[in-house]
Amino acid sequence: MEDERDHALPGSEPEAKDNSRRNFLKQSTLLTAIALTPGTAVKAAEMHVDEKIAAVFEKMPIKMEVNGVAHSLSVEPRATLLDILREQLDLTGTKKGCDHGQCGACTVHVDGHRVNSCLTLGVMASGKKITTIEGLAKGDELHPMQEAFLKHDGFQCGYCTPGQIMSAVACIREGHANSEMEIREYMSGNICRCGAYPNIVNAIQEVKEGGQAV
Repeated sequence: MEDERDHALPGSEPEAKDNSRRNFLKQSTLLTAIALTPGTAVKAAEMHVDEKIAAVFEKMPIKMEVNGVAHSLSVEPRATLLDILREQLDLTGTKKGCDHGQCGACTVHVDGHRVNSCLTLGVMASGKKITTIEGLAKGDELHPMQEAFLKHDGFQCGYCTPGQIMSAVACIREGHANSEMEIREYMSGNICRCGAYPNIVNAIQEVKEGGQAV
């Protein structure tokens, strides 16, 4: 007798088994993905928050003075000072470079001391005084270090310049601008990919030797 399987029609048992197998694999993959997904991500998905896992974290109230202006903010515990300055206060002069504390583009002053704002949590700055590049000038009157950078052409593309200037001011205030070698050492945390280092050193030396208040 001729085997009935030789006359199997499309959509019959073999194809049905293939569909079942594909469905099983899809379901298994989905279950595995869910099992490996962090709880916060799952919770965010349940809230229908598209790729905004940060919304899961409870925000905290903080107060800080930025460039002489008092601010009361609500921030996520993991938000960096850099992101708060740029995204909540719209102070975009402070640049996000490497975001790992290696380039110095994000340098600001916290209570007079220079810090990498990309490595500083916003909650750590609560109750403190922050100065960014926008806070150095007095109206239309540039800070002496800003004028010196212009005079000595201490920048090319300008991306690192805000951080360079903030570090340069701190370098003098800290008493580390007594020689070219010392300046280079204490400015080494700020990278200039355009290579304007000699001009930056000249600008710092002029301000230091001029005895201007920084």
